[in-house]
Amino acid sequence: MQQPHEPPVQQPPGCGKLIPVGGNAGGCAGAIPKGPVVCSTVCGNPYAGLVSHLRAAWLSGKTRPLEYRLAQLEALGRFLEEKKQDILEATALDMGKPSFEAYFTEILLCKNELNNTLNNLSHWMKDEYVDKNLVMQLDSAFIRRDPYGVVLIIAPWNYPIHLFLVPLIGAIAAGNCVVVKPSEIAKNTERLVAEMLTCYLDSDCFAVVTAGMQETTRLLENKFDYIFFTGSSSVGRIVMTAAAKHLTPVTLELGGKNPCYVSDTCDVQNVARRVAWGRFFNAGQTCIAPDYILCSVEMQDKLMPALREAITEYFGPNPQESPDFARIVGDKQFRRVRALLCSGRVAIGGQTDEKERYIAPTVLADVQPSDPAMQEEIFGPILPIVVVANMDEAIDFINARPRPLAIYAFSCDSKVVNQVLERTSSGSFCGNDTLMQVTLTSLPFGGIGNSGLGKYHGKFTFDTFSQHRGCLHRNMGLEAINSLRYPPYNQQKLGLMTATFEIKRKGMCTLL
Repeated sequence: MQQPHEPPVQQPPGCGKLIPVGGNAGGCAGAIPKGPVVCSTVCGNPYAGLVSHLRAAWLSGKTRPLEYRLAQLEALGRFLEEKKQDILEATALDMGKPSFEAYFTEILLCKNELNNTLNNLSHWMKDEYVDKNLVMQLDSAFIRRDPYGVVLIIAPWNYPIHLFLVPLIGAIAAGNCVVVKPSEIAKNTERLVAEMLTCYLDSDCFAVVTAGMQETTRLLENKFDYIFFTGSSSVGRIVMTAAAKHLTPVTLELGGKNPCYVSDTCDVQNVARRVAWGRFFNAGQTCIAPDYILCSVEMQDKLMPALREAITEYFGPNPQESPDFARIVGDKQFRRVRALLCSGRVAIGGQTDEKERYIAPTVLADVQPSDPAMQEEIFGPILPIVVVANMDEAIDFINARPRPLAIYAFSCDSKVVNQVLERTSSGSFCGNDTLMQVTLTSLPFGGIGNSGLGKYHGKFTFDTFSQHRGCLHRNMGLEAINSLRYPPYNQQKLGLMTATFEIKRKGMCTLL
């Protein structure tokens, strides 16, 4: 691998004293204190020394070799394996997440991303050679995927391990130094990440910052080379504004109201089971969960008993007693979701318990577009049904609103599913199921418009955290060929330049 040509930057006096943030893979220096982890008496920013320390490590070239990247990724694998029980316990404490759901999303899917990266990284890192014109046939033209430098990953609380670890895997694979900011709302998981992650990773190149809103604002004042944020659209705008001050590129993984169209020609029982699973998984606190159903009034009548049956099958007659149904993460979030129950009429569920932060799996019928549940992303176990006359009206309804993170369509007629796909726009699409598109590392995941920008998963994460550097390495000889472009110009030179540089349409011929 190429080494950087620039020497490490010098830290300003007084802002480079780094308080230890963990050990290397072999041991651990203990917990990371809440808030700032560095001294900064001159520059005034409590995180400037940390960022400067990581930038010096990156400029030294330490993270560039394949062997280093693989070693750090293998260490992440040990973290997942050795701290598996701690992860399950922390997510259960934070939001009552069932161990099955936690293992599937926070451990298994992360392992899949990790192993896919380990299996393919040496290939991904190779230079990609590209087509050349006649003048440059003896030269070398290629794309090199360089690391950006020091990147920041800000993670949310709903999948507090998965949604920092998957981008971290790609950032490490691409050769970056990384600051990770886990969500302060999932307190137990935040503590686990802060105390344990840097026991496995190289603390010269990777750091965890625990921070609330005010501290995160100060963190964003620093110059990062890339920012990856997952969260709400409102906070995403704040992150993008802060990044713009440094012209820092961003990936924003946001949310939105993901529509689910159910046609009149479908297997009602299968639709109900798949939609209920996707909506009530993690108590609905999933950014790609189906947010509302669009269907005819006849289909609404058919879906109600099928949804009730599916909910009872999954969680029993009293879901509050089920070990397989999660809780809302916090009191503020609970009160916000509960307020949405006034929309339409409660056809299934509707029970709440503020002490437990429990909201039953709920289906709302006859919901109007003006109702509160249709004004914001629900992010809880509530499923509104909005009645439409037909598929065309459903598509018009979807297209009249901001483009969502996902669109779902159910029909036994593949033409109907394809019509919804072709006539709408969204970050992702899934026909005849919910959530499952996110489990494939071969598919990109990301939003569009209000639901975000940029993509990741699998190689897409590696590419997101890589600067695609166009490179041309020319031969020092053959100057006669180059003389065609040098002054003084004439018509003969222009003709020869045109013949050697022009790209022609395939299948076209010139009539003489």
